[in-house]
Amino acid sequence: MSEPGPASHRSPRTDIPAFRKKVVWSMFKHLFSHLTRSKGTLIIASLSLIILAALEFVIPQLTRLTIDEVIPNKRYDLLLWIGTGVIGSAVLLGLFSFVSSYLISLVSQRAIFHLRNDLYNKTQRMDIRFFDRNRTGDLMSRLTGDVGQLQDLVSSGSLSIIADALTFIAVAVFMLFVNWQLALMLFVTIPIIFIITRRFGKKVRASNKRVRVSMGEVNNSLQDTLSGIRLVKAFVAERYEMNRFEERSRDNMEANIAAARVSFLFVPTVELLNFIGMAAVLTFGAWQAMQGNITVGDLVAYLAYLRLLQSPIRNFSRMLNRVQQSAAAYERIEEIMEIQPEVTNKANAIELTKLQGNIVFDKVGFAYQPGVTVLDNFNLVMEAGRTTALVGSSGSGKSTVTQLLTRFYDTDSGHITIDGYNVKDVTLESLRGQIGIVSQDIILFNGTIRDNIAYAQPDATDAEVEAAAKAAYAHDFILSFPNGYESQIGERGVKLSGGEKQRISIARALLRQPQVIILDEATSALDTESENLIQQALSELLVGRTSLVIAHRLSTIQMADQIVVLEKGKVLESGTHSFLLARAGRYKELYDLQFASPKSTKTSD
Repeated sequence: MSEPGPASHRSPRTDIPAFRKKVVWSMFKHLFSHLTRSKGTLIIASLSLIILAALEFVIPQLTRLTIDEVIPNKRYDLLLWIGTGVIGSAVLLGLFSFVSSYLISLVSQRAIFHLRNDLYNKTQRMDIRFFDRNRTGDLMSRLTGDVGQLQDLVSSGSLSIIADALTFIAVAVFMLFVNWQLALMLFVTIPIIFIITRRFGKKVRASNKRVRVSMGEVNNSLQDTLSGIRLVKAFVAERYEMNRFEERSRDNMEANIAAARVSFLFVPTVELLNFIGMAAVLTFGAWQAMQGNITVGDLVAYLAYLRLLQSPIRNFSRMLNRVQQSAAAYERIEEIMEIQPEVTNKANAIELTKLQGNIVFDKVGFAYQPGVTVLDNFNLVMEAGRTTALVGSSGSGKSTVTQLLTRFYDTDSGHITIDGYNVKDVTLESLRGQIGIVSQDIILFNGTIRDNIAYAQPDATDAEVEAAAKAAYAHDFILSFPNGYESQIGERGVKLSGGEKQRISIARALLRQPQVIILDEATSALDTESENLIQQALSELLVGRTSLVIAHRLSTIQMADQIVVLEKGKVLESGTHSFLLARAGRYKELYDLQFASPKSTKTSD
């Protein structure tokens, strides 16, 4: 068993920074940056919005003309033209409304597509330390639920707020031009609506942030229990897990109720202010009409413009909850996007060509967290084509050596070289691409046996996959399945035995044909028969390759070219198996613990 990793020392989410930007503005700015990828479509949509805003003026003017001119003067000849004008305007309004809404939705969905991919690509580029600190369920919630919330925003046509803004500006200017006194009566309420919107907006976003966080905790609980369902069943812990899930689900329910209370109070407040503005315009306009300052048609048309002016305000107030929900989700997305991985390629990183495999650890120091040293002034030389075995107590630093060699983490002090190159000076892809890893923690994906072996080289031919399987002594048992290499193995290889899973993972490593091989308790999950088969395969595989083997079972490493004994992150002793036994040090103690014959005991019937 390897030493405890950093996840056991850290509380989750400690490296996610506080988000300090103006979230709504940042969200729309980010979405717009993706919208501009479809410039042609966006231009057509913008023109449609401008035409749509202009058409809004036609029907009120036809109404004014009918009341002030057609009816008093009995202009029967104009009735057909008035009706045609109204119907034609309605048709054009519907047409351009469809065109603008559809095109905005089209470019918006493309923006969400790019945002989702950007977020996923960002997580793929993060280093292992990031995943040590952040829980899988919460990351899944951000990748699915939070992005889905933004999907709802654009799907609902919320970005048609651009059309509402254009309509509002055009109508407001026209109303001031037609009758500035009536316009001022109405505009008195707009600053009040703006202030209320800002205050409610902050509360809505904060409450919805709590909703998203609580949903992340629900996903954490689901991920933990469903991935560990066998442990839950084995310890009869179903009731315990159900109670824990109910608690998290209740927190999410209460957060949703609190968010709904805030948003549902906001909409009627804005509606009340709209009606107050309408009452002021209606009473003052009626007084002006009775004074002869305006006509009845002017007043009716003005009320129609009032409806056009208040419609964007009403739409915005109704969409505020959705916008703020999306802003809370976007905030969580942006938190991830702002994190920078600690392990990255240097600007002038070197591409490693074919390795020989000479590896040197020179005065290496490392700690997963400050003050808890795992490796201290660690030195190790691994000659090309030879096998080095690491042994020692749990927590001595064995697996950490492999993690540093592959640059899953970077050293705190000292350096590691491979063929004379500092591993920090070469690209991660060229370094890891020439290292094969077989671990005691077997990771298989839901899919076919062929897919899992070919994961190391997706373009591998069937012959190459079969050759790797034969070298790992997996070919025969694979053919025993009805569909052979196309057999489905289930989630995490649930349909396979431990030995079968390990042999597939070894075949996957073999397919890459690496020059450096890391075996971290590679035979720990195998029965005696399977272990013997794997040892035969490995004895041939390791010839000519630099190998680093970690094993608690000392019988598997007796033929290693050098055995290094670690204790508390330092090299205690090293040498061949026979040399270390003769030295009678820590290695011999470990050997005797495993192979000393138990004292004979008598039993009574």
